[in-house]
Amino acid sequence: MKRLNILVLFAVLSLSACSNKKESGKSLELQGTWQLISATTIDNGTSKTTDYSGKLKMIKMFNDSHFAFLKHSLDPKDTTSFDAGGGTYILKGEDYTEHLEYYKNKDWEGKTFNFKLAIHRDTLIQKGIEKVEAAGVDRIIIEKYIKVK
Repeated sequence: MKRLNILVLFAVLSLSACSNKKESGKSLELQGTWQLISATTIDNGTSKTTDYSGKLKMIKMFNDSHFAFLKHSLDPKDTTSFDAGGGTYILKGEDYTEHLEYYKNKDWEGKTFNFKLAIHRDTLIQKGIEKVEAAGVDRIIIEKYIKVK
């Protein structure tokens, strides 16, 4: 009898886990706030990594359909490093597409960017190409975030 109870409990837990994934409609749990830890850009074969655990801080927020990001310097004397933007996104599996609607540089507004996402526990990795001809930008980016609790 104990064995039967354990099997029934296992079956119920398995079914409830499957139904939760189906209800979310997305394969990755993206919603919430994520803090950027590091960002690597590869531009014309030259790689540059920026550490965001020191003097810079950036967060990216997601709801069902929109994203927004905010970045600033932690140096109280630096009042020029603020950056922000946002828009809509579509997530299908690991394929993530941003449509940037709001940004300080109008050359970037209205552009669509395609990325691959991977989430491992509380870590989000975003990889893809940023290409904005009017701004002279054509580079690969790799960003690493951790989930803000």
